[in-house]
Amino acid sequence: MESLLQLQGLEKRFPGTVALDHVDFDLYEGEVHALMGENGAGKSTLIKALTGVHPPDSGTMSLQGKLILPQSPEDAVRHGISTVYQEVNLVPNLTVMENLLLGREPRGPFGIRWKEMRERAESAIARLGLKLDVRAPLSSLSVALQQMVAISRALDVSAKVLILDEPTSSLDSDEVAALFTVIRQLKAQGLGVIFVTHFLDQMYEISDRITVLRNGKKVGTWNATDLPRLELVTQMIGRDASELERSDSVLADAALGSPILETKGLGRRGSVSEVTLSVSPGETVGLAGLLGSGRTETVKLLFGVASPDSGSLKLDGRSLARLKPKSAIRAGIGYCSEDRKREGIFPELTVRENILILAQVKSGWYKPFSLQKQRSMATDLVGRLKVQPADIERPIQTLSGGNQQKALLARWLAVEPRLLLLDEPTRGIDVGAKFEIMALVENLRQAGRSFVFVSSELPEIVRSCTKVLVMRDRKAIKELESGAVSEERIVQEIAGS
Repeated sequence: MESLLQLQGLEKRFPGTVALDHVDFDLYEGEVHALMGENGAGKSTLIKALTGVHPPDSGTMSLQGKLILPQSPEDAVRHGISTVYQEVNLVPNLTVMENLLLGREPRGPFGIRWKEMRERAESAIARLGLKLDVRAPLSSLSVALQQMVAISRALDVSAKVLILDEPTSSLDSDEVAALFTVIRQLKAQGLGVIFVTHFLDQMYEISDRITVLRNGKKVGTWNATDLPRLELVTQMIGRDASELERSDSVLADAALGSPILETKGLGRRGSVSEVTLSVSPGETVGLAGLLGSGRTETVKLLFGVASPDSGSLKLDGRSLARLKPKSAIRAGIGYCSEDRKREGIFPELTVRENILILAQVKSGWYKPFSLQKQRSMATDLVGRLKVQPADIERPIQTLSGGNQQKALLARWLAVEPRLLLLDEPTRGIDVGAKFEIMALVENLRQAGRSFVFVSSELPEIVRSCTKVLVMRDRKAIKELESGAVSEERIVQEIAGS
C-alpha cells in the first residue's frame, strides 16, 4: 500500500493545555486506520487540525506527497478530506438528494438542474451499493441510512481521505454490519479511512492498523492483528488494564431486603409492554436487548417520564397508578438519560453548578448553599469520581463526554439515591472512564445501593448485573437470574432461539 496522508510533528496548544504534542500519523491508500485513546487524549484535536477547524501551531501535513494546510473544513474538502461525525449533521426536512448536494447543487440559467441533481445523487448513493428514492425526505430513513447518506455526501467531492468519527454509536448490529460492508467497498476503491470509535470489537473487526494517543502524545502504531485487546487498553490508559478487567463476582443472593420498586405487566401502548421486574437493595438489574427493543422506554416508565396504560407498579410495597419524576426523586430514585447533552447537562453552567443543582432543589431555594459549602461538596464529589480536569468552575460543556457523564453521576450521588436508573452510562466514553464508572457502580451496589442498568455492550451487562431482563420487539421476554447470566444466553433469548 502507498502512503496517502502523512502528519509530522503536529503541535496544537490552547491556553493552559498542550492538546497535541509533536504527533506523527500516517494513512495508506485502501486502509482503515483506527485512532484510539481516552477522552482528552487528542483524537478530536487531531481531526480538527486535519480538517482546518484548528490549524496546527507547528508540524506538517502532506496528502499524496504534497504539503497542505487546510484553513477551514471547506478547504479540507477541496483537498479531498471529508468527515462524517457521530451525530448526523443533515437537514431532515429536505430530500435525500438535497442533503447530498446541499451547497453544491448543479445550476443553470434558470436555477437548479433537478434532473442532473437526481442523477448525481443516485450515482453517489450507488457507490455505496444502496438503492434509495433520493426524492424522499431524509426524515423517512432510519438513522443507519441517514448515516449512509452522510457518507455519500462526504464522498461526492472526490474524497481521498474519509474520517469516520464514532459512526456506529447509534446503530444496531445489523446496521453496523451494513456500514462495514460499505467501508470495505471504499477500501477496495483505494480510499483511506480514519476510524474513531470506543467499541473495541468493531475496531478490531474493520481496522488494519491502530494508532493510540494519550495526553496529546502518540503512544505508538500497531497492526491490529499484533495488538492484543488487553495490551491496547493498557496503552490507552497508561496503566495495567488487567487490574481493571478483574471485577468481584456478582452474587445471586445480593438482594438485602424488600423490593424498592416492582412492576407486573407494565406497558404503554406503542412504546413497550409486559415489563415485570423487581429491584431490591444491593441489586443491579440489567436491561438487555437490541437498539429499539424498548429498554429506554422501560426506564422512562420506571421514572415517570412516561405514564403506563397497562400493568401495575409498586414503590416500597405500595401500589401506584404511575410514578412522576418529582415523586420518584423524593422517594430516592434517580435517572441518568442516555442523551446527556439534551437531557442531562446544563452546558453553560459550571461543573459545580451542574453537580449541585439537584441537591439545592431538594434542600429548597429558601435554604441556599453558601458558596463555600458548594465548593466543598463539589470538590469532594469531583475527587471521588475522578472528574478531569478537576476545575469545578469550568463550564461543563468544555469537558469530555466521559467526564460529563461522571459529573452527572456526581449530581445524583450528592442526593444519595437508593435506586439509580442508568441508561447507557458508558456510551461514547473512553475505556478508562468506562472501567471507573462500572467500578463505582459495583462499589455502591455492594454498599446496598440499587441500579437498573441499560447497556448495548453485553460484557458490561454480564460483568455488572445481579440479574438481567431480556427485551425483544418492545417487550420484556425473559428474566435471567445471576447463575444463568451469560453473553451466549442473552443472545439466544434476544434471537428467540
